[in-house]
Amino acid sequence: MKRAIFAVVGHPNKGKSSIVSTLSRNDSIEISTRSGTTSHSGRYRVETAHSGYELVDTPGFQRPRKVLAWLNKNSPGADQRAKTIAEFIEDPQCRQNFPDEVELLSPIVKGAAILYVVDGSRPYDAEYDAEMEILRWTGQPSMALINPIENEKHVDSWSQALAQYFKTVRIFNPMEADFSKQIELLKVFSHLNPNWAATLNALTDDLQQQRLAQKNKAALLLARLVEDLCFYRESQKVLTEQQAKVAQPLLEQKYKAWMVAREEKGIRELMANYAHFQVDFSIDDLSLPPDLFDCDQWYMWGLDKQQLATASAVAGAAAGAAVDLAVAGHSFMLGAIGGGLVGFGSAWFGAGKLVDVKLKGLPLGGFEACYGPVKNKNFPYVVIGRFIHIYNQVSDRNHAKRGRLEVLATDFQQKVMTLEKSSQKALHQACDKLVKQKTVDDLANILLALF
Repeated sequence: MKRAIFAVVGHPNKGKSSIVSTLSRNDSIEISTRSGTTSHSGRYRVETAHSGYELVDTPGFQRPRKVLAWLNKNSPGADQRAKTIAEFIEDPQCRQNFPDEVELLSPIVKGAAILYVVDGSRPYDAEYDAEMEILRWTGQPSMALINPIENEKHVDSWSQALAQYFKTVRIFNPMEADFSKQIELLKVFSHLNPNWAATLNALTDDLQQQRLAQKNKAALLLARLVEDLCFYRESQKVLTEQQAKVAQPLLEQKYKAWMVAREEKGIRELMANYAHFQVDFSIDDLSLPPDLFDCDQWYMWGLDKQQLATASAVAGAAAGAAVDLAVAGHSFMLGAIGGGLVGFGSAWFGAGKLVDVKLKGLPLGGFEACYGPVKNKNFPYVVIGRFIHIYNQVSDRNHAKRGRLEVLATDFQQKVMTLEKSSQKALHQACDKLVKQKTVDDLANILLALF
């Protein structure tokens, strides 16, 4: 199939690089409010299982009126305009005097379709007519994208002006466009050049399948993470009981450091799954609680007391109508959060302890001090809730965004409550096994219901 190529062109600082970054899913593309950041064309290929296309990020127009004057002077007639554009690019003096225009027109002359980008938050001005007229001279398929960088105050006037030069005009904010809007725009691209329709239709199908595969992989990453965190323990062999007691604080420190690092590793893997490699993120950004071991605030990430009681009932009733009765129509008393979970009862938390701390004698002499694994019934829900929330942020994040990843607590309890009864049952049984350090078959598929 023929490869579709699009040259993203326009005035400086209108969001051309942001659009390329979003559509190519590439967060390494430099984006800046400083004029002239893109001085040379950059080509970015999007490859999928059965298709692909190419985006060309070009410099902005710098002297369009002078360029248009040159074209008018050197063109014998309308039928020779495309040829005159090609002559302009090859002319040594033009290459010296108009390097930006030569750079941005070169891929178009070679067959690229045109994506002309304007800023809908700035007023239309007649100076843009020269740019659009030059692009019309090329004779290449084209469409205009209105990027409302700050607001949509001037979108209407831009729409009227652009309609004089382009058959297709769309509003597209690369900072806010979610996956569905990106797919919608790519489908519009397929109408610009009939020769590209098949490859671009295959592309959108591939991207939708890729999106599903990414979600499945995210569930697998979470399954591995929650198993690792629930099963992990630190131990140290010593000669005397006194040495074991001395070693305990160090074991606790090592245990917590490993757990925090493992959670952050899981989040990094999630970001890589969605090709976010430049995101500014720290595990310390997590609010309520930033500390994985701050049990007093866990109710914001895991389950509340009533939900934990229901979860325990579900997990304890592996079969029978008692399971459905325990879940169906239950409000879980979401409003009755009130206070932390520590102290909920020794039946749940082992006298309020988060993890097992043991000292045992060894058959051949000496002692072994152990810290971990987790025994708190809410812990797997906390890990799952935190990961799911970050997943929602990362999976919908545009690659044009360069700010910090905002991670605020959300209502994980509501998400659990709205699951199908069978999915709730499977989740509660899985978490019950995890906190007992038992392997859960098909854990990733059980967790997938939360994504």
